[in-house]
Amino acid sequence: MTRAAGIARAVLARLGSAVAVMAGAATLAFLALRLVPGDPVSVLLGPSNAGSPAVRAQIRREYGFDLPVAEQYARYLGRLVRGDLGESYQLQRPVWALIGDQLMPTVQLALAALVLAVVLAVLSALATAGRRPALRAVASVAELIAASTPAYWVGIVLLTVFSFRLPVFPVAGADGVAALVLPAVTLALPLTGVMAQVLREGLEAALGQPFVLTARSRGAGQWAVRARHALRHAAVPLLTLTGWLTGSLIGGAVLVETVFGRPGIGSLVLQAVTAKDMPVVIGVVLLSALVFVVISTVVDLLYPVIDPRLRSA
Repeated sequence: MTRAAGIARAVLARLGSAVAVMAGAATLAFLALRLVPGDPVSVLLGPSNAGSPAVRAQIRREYGFDLPVAEQYARYLGRLVRGDLGESYQLQRPVWALIGDQLMPTVQLALAALVLAVVLAVLSALATAGRRPALRAVASVAELIAASTPAYWVGIVLLTVFSFRLPVFPVAGADGVAALVLPAVTLALPLTGVMAQVLREGLEAALGQPFVLTARSRGAGQWAVRARHALRHAAVPLLTLTGWLTGSLIGGAVLVETVFGRPGIGSLVLQAVTAKDMPVVIGVVLLSALVFVVISTVVDLLYPVIDPRLRSA
């Protein structure tokens, strides 16, 4: 098989897996819509639910609620292929428009948390890998606590200390960089704990390789050996883990945005779940699946950049 054929096969395999992931997420979202208790017509009519039987029947016909489940599913997939997520039951606006209005604050929070988590994990691993057992033990315990502590509890503690007792950062809102600090730290700490442990193991394995001895024999310092040589070899598992964790950042952002009163996807999802506005919930689920597909593709493309040995493969 030629190189061009191999690349084409890899691209087709990636596209096939992406379509499968999106189709699976769409199907699960549709099933969730069918299994959620309550009548969507009542949600459309609002809290009063004062619609007459004729009005209710008309709404069922307009939205296709009276059709067989198989036909509803086929129409649902057809709309998704056209990029149509439907309209919000509660707000009567296109779901894409609602998500677009709230997407940027969530993207800012997720990116800030990811960058902070990677920086802290790299610094912790570089400082403790191969060091004294006592130092490694302290770092491991701190990372384990960070990884296992619920994000909402971390957020409440940070708010209590740095917003209520020490008014350093604002309590709520999304105005300016100061309002982003505490939410980003809250979302980043659990990620840092997991990433640092994985990277430390990779670094310690890399430090035992022959190329490290060669670099030291050429006069490279301790930090140069770790940062320039061993870190690159240990970064592949961290990259894989980072890609997987990035796909889950939207779910974590929902809780963090709720705790800190930030605008974003979190507040939109909370409002939609409370009102049983399932088109909005489904739209966010599909957005999360799309983010996972994109991040996985980017991670696969970065593997040969970090580790030249993978380029031939």
